[in-house]
Amino acid sequence: MNAVNLRRKLALFSKQWHPHVIAEGGSLQVYLTKIQGEFVMHAHENGDELFYVVKGEMEMQFRDHAVPVKEGEVILVPRRVEHCPRTAPGEEVHLLVVEPRGTTHTGNVRSERTVKEFERI
Repeated sequence: MNAVNLRRKLALFSKQWHPHVIAEGGSLQVYLTKIQGEFVMHAHENGDELFYVVKGEMEMQFRDHAVPVKEGEVILVPRRVEHCPRTAPGEEVHLLVVEPRGTTHTGNVRSERTVKEFERI
């Protein structure tokens, strides 16, 4: 067990919408990602998903409303709830995400943004 410096880990990559695992346990995975623009509306059948905004601001869209999430805030998306992270045009946001180990970040949707294997940094 070691402490993880988020700033140092975030400096190791620039590709957006690509999860980079920083910690794994028996049941959870923790990853960092950089996002810009809008993702795909999706849901996760096998577990909840927690988003912590390390840098910037985003909006978590749901089918019937949207929730702003600012730097230093978290939002927990329950399993089976459709959601779509979105940033303001031109703004890059840095996220820490916690979810069940082995979860695909696009959930029940396959798209050109689906990453099959998350890089570990």
